[in-house]
Amino acid sequence: MSDSKSKKIAVVTGASAGIGAVYAERLAARGYDLILVARRAERLEALSAKISKIHGRQVEVIGADLTKEADLARVEKILATDPAVRVLVNNAGNAKLGPVARTSAEDAASMIALNITALTRLTQAVLPAFLSRNAGVIVNVGSVLSFHSLPVSSIYSGTKGYVLNFSRGIQEELAGTGVRLQLVLPASTATELWDLSGVPLAALNQDTVMTSEDLVDAALSGFDKGEAITLPSVADASLWGTYDAARSALFAATQTGKPAPRYKAS
Repeated sequence: MSDSKSKKIAVVTGASAGIGAVYAERLAARGYDLILVARRAERLEALSAKISKIHGRQVEVIGADLTKEADLARVEKILATDPAVRVLVNNAGNAKLGPVARTSAEDAASMIALNITALTRLTQAVLPAFLSRNAGVIVNVGSVLSFHSLPVSSIYSGTKGYVLNFSRGIQEELAGTGVRLQLVLPASTATELWDLSGVPLAALNQDTVMTSEDLVDAALSGFDKGEAITLPSVADASLWGTYDAARSALFAATQTGKPAPRYKAS
């Protein structure tokens, strides 16, 4: 994601505020024209004017609800057909936190539709074009709740666990190509998602909350360093290596075709 003279576009979903808005500004500073996608078009228009004034970049605004088929298909078409698209930031997400028994079917379906279905379909839409050019970047914004679950996060953690495994599999598919997928796993970040989730941002230990600006700057630094997985708040990078090695060892241990001795009748 460096500067170049040829026209290049970054598509950012969930760009009306928080992490997505910061990604838009940072990518514009890196020389990208932008396609910004979010439900709140009026906020996108204000961000577009700001970016155009400061960075002189072209910005297209798409008011779209990615949980709706027609809107999702409209963005898919752009990703599949516009050769100037070089970067896709899958940032749009939704969280409704609470026990499963007290979560409405509508809230559960909304999280699944945005966090899983939209992210999957937009990735599928852009990948063939990236692979045909042997160049392109996908950034999937997951969460540290991809590998941890709380009593109020069962559905949200489930959707972000999908993002983790989906992204890791695609990274294996892309090995040896010029296409990159970076998985970013934020911890608590100061965005509007919290107040909309049912757990107010003010209720969190503020010492554990990162600003959206610090989060995106760390994620971009991780990308520049060649990271496939970026955990912006984790100081000891070896912890991910230990976790991943344990995961691989556990999977290898399943490949026996026989019940474990502890399950055999004595």
